[in-house]
Amino acid sequence: MSRASALVRLGGAYARHELRRRLRRGPGSGAGRLLQLYGPDHLVPLTEAERDLLPAASACINCGLCALVAARVAGLRPADLAAAYLRDYPILPAAASDLVGEAPAAVMASAAAACPVGVPLEGVLAMIRRLTSA
Repeated sequence: MSRASALVRLGGAYARHELRRRLRRGPGSGAGRLLQLYGPDHLVPLTEAERDLLPAASACINCGLCALVAARVAGLRPADLAAAYLRDYPILPAAASDLVGEAPAAVMASAAAACPVGVPLEGVLAMIRRLTSA
Protein backbone atom coordinates (compact mmCIF):
# COMPACT_ATOMS: atom_id res chain seq x y z
CA MET A 1 0.00 0.00 0.00
CA SER A 2 1.41 3.36 -0.95
CA ARG A 3 1.57 6.33 1.35
CA ALA A 4 -0.99 8.22 -0.76
CA SER A 5 -3.58 5.44 -0.59
CA ALA A 6 -3.04 5.13 3.18
CA LEU A 7 -3.71 8.84 3.62
CA VAL A 8 -6.85 8.60 1.47
CA ARG A 9 -8.13 5.69 3.57
CA LEU A 10 -7.33 7.55 6.77
CA GLY A 11 -9.14 10.65 5.50
CA GLY A 12 -12.18 8.57 4.58
CA ALA A 13 -12.26 6.88 7.98
CA TYR A 14 -12.02 10.25 9.70
CA ALA A 15 -14.83 11.68 7.55
CA ARG A 16 -17.07 8.71 8.44
CA HIS A 17 -16.22 9.13 12.10
CA GLU A 18 -17.09 12.84 12.05
CA LEU A 19 -20.33 12.21 10.16
CA ARG A 20 -21.44 9.56 12.66
CA ARG A 21 -20.47 11.75 15.59
CA ARG A 22 -22.43 14.74 14.31
CA LEU A 23 -25.50 12.68 13.50
CA ARG A 24 -25.42 11.07 16.93
CA ARG A 25 -25.14 14.36 18.87
CA GLY A 26 -28.72 15.56 18.80
CA PRO A 27 -30.13 18.42 20.87
CA GLY A 28 -28.96 17.21 24.29
CA SER A 29 -25.24 17.72 23.83
CA GLY A 30 -22.55 20.10 24.96
CA ALA A 31 -22.94 22.31 28.02
CA GLY A 32 -26.65 21.57 28.39
CA ARG A 33 -26.00 17.83 28.52
CA LEU A 34 -23.18 18.37 31.02
CA LEU A 35 -25.43 20.38 33.35
CA GLN A 36 -28.19 17.81 32.96
CA LEU A 37 -25.79 15.01 33.82
CA TYR A 38 -24.11 16.61 36.84
CA GLY A 39 -26.98 18.79 38.09
CA PRO A 40 -28.53 16.11 40.35
CA ASP A 41 -25.17 15.79 42.12
CA HIS A 42 -25.14 19.58 42.70
CA LEU A 43 -22.01 19.95 40.60
CA VAL A 44 -22.87 23.27 39.02
CA PRO A 45 -20.41 25.67 37.40
CA LEU A 46 -18.97 28.41 39.54
CA THR A 47 -19.41 32.01 38.52
CA GLU A 48 -16.34 34.01 37.58
CA ALA A 49 -16.38 35.80 40.94
CA GLU A 50 -16.57 32.45 42.75
CA ARG A 51 -13.66 31.07 40.72
CA ASP A 52 -11.62 34.12 41.71
CA LEU A 53 -12.63 33.61 45.35
CA LEU A 54 -11.89 29.88 45.51
CA PRO A 55 -8.09 29.99 46.03
CA ALA A 56 -8.46 32.36 48.98
CA ALA A 57 -11.40 30.38 50.38
CA SER A 58 -9.48 27.11 50.11
CA ALA A 59 -6.57 28.56 52.06
CA CYS A 60 -8.35 27.95 55.38
CA ILE A 61 -6.07 26.11 57.79
CA ASN A 62 -8.95 25.37 60.19
CA CYS A 63 -7.29 27.13 63.10
CA GLY A 64 -10.62 28.23 64.59
CA LEU A 65 -9.69 31.87 65.29
CA CYS A 66 -12.73 33.09 63.37
CA ALA A 67 -14.90 30.82 65.54
CA LEU A 68 -13.43 32.43 68.67
CA VAL A 69 -14.38 35.88 67.40
CA ALA A 70 -17.84 34.88 66.15
CA ALA A 71 -19.25 31.80 67.86
CA ARG A 72 -22.00 31.29 65.27
CA VAL A 73 -22.87 33.09 62.07
CA ALA A 74 -26.17 32.22 60.40
CA GLY A 75 -26.40 28.96 62.33
CA LEU A 76 -22.87 27.62 61.77
CA ARG A 77 -19.35 28.15 62.95
CA PRO A 78 -17.27 30.29 60.55
CA ALA A 79 -14.46 27.72 60.65
CA ASP A 80 -16.89 25.10 59.30
CA LEU A 81 -17.90 27.49 56.55
CA ALA A 82 -14.48 27.80 54.95
CA ALA A 83 -12.99 24.42 55.81
CA ALA A 84 -15.75 21.86 55.56
CA TYR A 85 -18.43 23.23 53.27
CA LEU A 86 -16.11 23.96 50.36
CA ARG A 87 -14.83 20.42 50.10
CA ASP A 88 -17.68 18.21 48.87
CA TYR A 89 -20.24 19.86 46.58
CA PRO A 90 -22.67 16.89 46.31
CA ILE A 91 -23.47 17.03 50.04
CA LEU A 92 -23.79 20.83 50.23
CA PRO A 93 -27.63 20.77 50.19
CA ALA A 94 -27.49 18.93 53.51
CA ALA A 95 -25.84 22.06 54.95
CA ALA A 96 -28.68 24.33 53.82
CA SER A 97 -30.36 24.07 57.22
CA ASP A 98 -27.18 25.47 58.81
CA LEU A 99 -27.38 28.60 56.69
CA VAL A 100 -30.73 29.94 57.88
CA GLY A 101 -30.92 33.61 58.81
CA GLU A 102 -28.72 36.49 57.83
CA ALA A 103 -25.23 36.89 59.16
CA PRO A 104 -24.60 40.29 60.74
CA ALA A 105 -22.08 42.14 58.58
CA ALA A 106 -20.08 43.35 61.59
CA VAL A 107 -19.73 39.80 62.94
CA MET A 108 -18.63 38.45 59.55
CA ALA A 109 -16.15 41.30 59.12
CA SER A 110 -14.61 40.72 62.54
CA ALA A 111 -14.41 36.95 61.95
CA ALA A 112 -12.74 37.53 58.57
CA ALA A 113 -10.33 40.04 60.15
CA ALA A 114 -9.27 37.44 62.72
CA CYS A 115 -8.31 34.94 60.01
CA PRO A 116 -4.51 34.60 59.81
CA VAL A 117 -4.59 33.53 56.14
CA GLY A 118 -7.23 36.04 55.03
CA VAL A 119 -10.16 33.83 54.06
CA PRO A 120 -12.93 36.14 52.74
CA LEU A 121 -15.77 34.69 54.82
CA GLU A 122 -18.47 37.02 53.44
CA GLY A 123 -17.82 35.86 49.89
CA VAL A 124 -17.58 32.24 50.97
CA LEU A 125 -20.95 32.46 52.72
CA ALA A 126 -22.56 33.93 49.59
CA MET A 127 -21.02 31.21 47.42
CA ILE A 128 -22.10 28.41 49.75
CA ARG A 129 -25.65 29.77 49.89
CA ARG A 130 -25.85 29.74 46.09
CA LEU A 131 -24.40 26.24 45.84
CA THR A 132 -26.73 24.80 48.50
CA SER A 133 -29.75 26.11 46.65
CA ALA A 134 -28.59 24.71 43.27
